[in-house]
Amino acid sequence: MLENIRLSIQGIFAHKIRSLLTMLGIIIGIAAIIAIVSTIRGTNEQIKSNLVGAGNNTVAVALYQGEYEYDMQYQAPPSGVPVISSQVKAQLSAIKEVESVALYRTRNYCDSIFYQNTKLEGGSIWGIDADYFQTAGYHIQSGKGFRSEDYAKGNNVAILDTDSAQSLFAGENPVGKVIDINGMPFKVVGVAVQSSVFEPVIQSIDDYHLYASSSVGKVFLPDAAWPIVFRYDEPQNCLLKTTETDAMTKVGKQASDLLNARVTTSGTGETIQYKSRDLLEQAKSLQELSSSTNTMLIYIAGISLLVGGIGVMNIMLVSVTERTREIGLKKALGAKKRHILFQFLTEAAVLTSVGGLLGVVAGIGLSRIIARLAEVPVAISPAAAAVAVLFSMIVGILFGWIPSVKAANLNPIDALRYE
Repeated sequence: MLENIRLSIQGIFAHKIRSLLTMLGIIIGIAAIIAIVSTIRGTNEQIKSNLVGAGNNTVAVALYQGEYEYDMQYQAPPSGVPVISSQVKAQLSAIKEVESVALYRTRNYCDSIFYQNTKLEGGSIWGIDADYFQTAGYHIQSGKGFRSEDYAKGNNVAILDTDSAQSLFAGENPVGKVIDINGMPFKVVGVAVQSSVFEPVIQSIDDYHLYASSSVGKVFLPDAAWPIVFRYDEPQNCLLKTTETDAMTKVGKQASDLLNARVTTSGTGETIQYKSRDLLEQAKSLQELSSSTNTMLIYIAGISLLVGGIGVMNIMLVSVTERTREIGLKKALGAKKRHILFQFLTEAAVLTSVGGLLGVVAGIGLSRIIARLAEVPVAISPAAAAVAVLFSMIVGILFGWIPSVKAANLNPIDALRYE
């Protein structure tokens, strides 16, 4: 076999131009497929990043009424939905692939947050437990975080994010200042910022509503201080950080099922239940749409491989004709049909494999060019490159079969007489 491969490579270099033209269809087909697959993978990763965020791996499980999140701002807490106890939180933490769990309550689009005469327009208030900042990926930028006694006693203290700090204080240091929330004074003890900066891509009104509350400013309170400005015994939502992004959907479903097992009310109209905000599922839907669109391009690129295979068959038939006397001599010296067949199949496979390798190199280069000119992300797939080379080898074997059989079936006497 090694001898056949050596002879095949010698044959390629002996007829460089002819070999290159023969491989051209294979090179173009493989390059096109590599470029398309790389673009699809890059686009899918961008979709996931745009919706899910830059590696936060967090999934929120909130209380819903029908298809919409239950709004405590305009409705009383539903009966039959208990607060999440420390025991239930421990059960959530025990879910496989969950790294940490935090509980929180929130009010969006609040118009009752002031610093002196400055109002925080459209900001949100969050009542958080001691695990929230770590789970959501926040760290204290200035000042300090909440102390354990703040959570135990419900002290009137608050932490701002950078957006709310800028909106209320316009560059002034907010630490130590007192803000007004629903007529109650809260001392600002720190400013927090998320470790992973995530800039969502907003392309529709649904995207706006999804991200608006997180982009206009947040004010955080210890969960024990929540009843100072809002109601007692409001059900909490939970935030779960997973070990990997692809586990978010499964973890959100398991957490929702666990919490819904404790809900004993359906309401008078639409069902009240916990649901996960499954951004990953939305990302997958967009990825499937993107992939199905580009699959047709892969089929079209595959036509080049068919054309390349026909070119290989044509050149191999020419090669059989040119080497008729060589084949007759080998048969006269004792070579069997299978030896001749295997030799020509090896030559066809080597020819297309070299074309496949050149196509992979060209495809990677083409991907880089597309990324720069079209400003779209690409992600090179080593698996796709390996499959492309293997597929090109298979093309060589399939289209080299007929010429190889023709060579193997030559009559040695007729072959030796051939001029």
